[in-house]
Amino acid sequence: MADWAEIRRVHTIYEDDAVLVLDKPAGISVMGERHDTDLVRLAADAGEELFPVHRIDKVTSGVVLFAKELRFHGDLTRQFQRRTVGKRYLALTRTRGLPAAGTIDLPLSVGRKNRVRVAANRADITASRRRPGDLLPSGDLLASGEAPDGRHWSVPPGAVFGHVRTYPSVTTIARVWEGGEHTLLAATPQTGRRHQIRVHLAWIGHPIEGDPLFDRAPVTRTFLHSWRLAFDAAWAGGSRVEVEAPVGADFLAPLADRLPDGIPTDPLEHARR
Repeated sequence: MADWAEIRRVHTIYEDDAVLVLDKPAGISVMGERHDTDLVRLAADAGEELFPVHRIDKVTSGVVLFAKELRFHGDLTRQFQRRTVGKRYLALTRTRGLPAAGTIDLPLSVGRKNRVRVAANRADITASRRRPGDLLPSGDLLASGEAPDGRHWSVPPGAVFGHVRTYPSVTTIARVWEGGEHTLLAATPQTGRRHQIRVHLAWIGHPIEGDPLFDRAPVTRTFLHSWRLAFDAAWAGGSRVEVEAPVGADFLAPLADRLPDGIPTDPLEHARR
């Protein structure tokens, strides 16, 4: 069992009187359910009560935000619900051929054995050039007359399954680096559905390397990292707090020395070059 004091010492990236932000290692869950060990339980066993504001998957590493008291928790969770929180992930695929930027606009549903999937047949997914009004990875809307190197993945309304509950889901992506058989992406989930980035990338033909949802016997970690998070601190006059979890050596291992300048400070700016 992991030691909470050691996790706190090694993985804390931000802390004040109201919140604790950890750089969660891959392979440990945020909270209970079917897992015997998780961060909330480890903290509780050590005498510290924490309230997770959001979750990332057990196989995902990176930024996780906890409130230290319930009085701070409500406002933070509402920021996630209102989509005013800034979220950015890094994902590594063992594929090439993705455009410099794109929007994956594919509704999700939950099928048998609680598996998340796109709520349409794969054959109905289309990849068109961006249209005016499309959401860019920066959060801006594509203006009329602009035609950047990007794609918009979607399904016609009539192709969306009608026999299950569906959830509109949008992920924007920007290619950070491509080389050998890998592509490194910055991914921004505009909606916060379970497994959203993982399912969206897999269904457009670019699954995340090591993802057990789509690889029955992965031999590596899952290469998805919660990289940056920004939220408003109401307890500190509403100031904007921005945190970043550096990418670990285990994440960069498949790229060896082929990534010459490391991860750019702003991958979206890098993708526009």
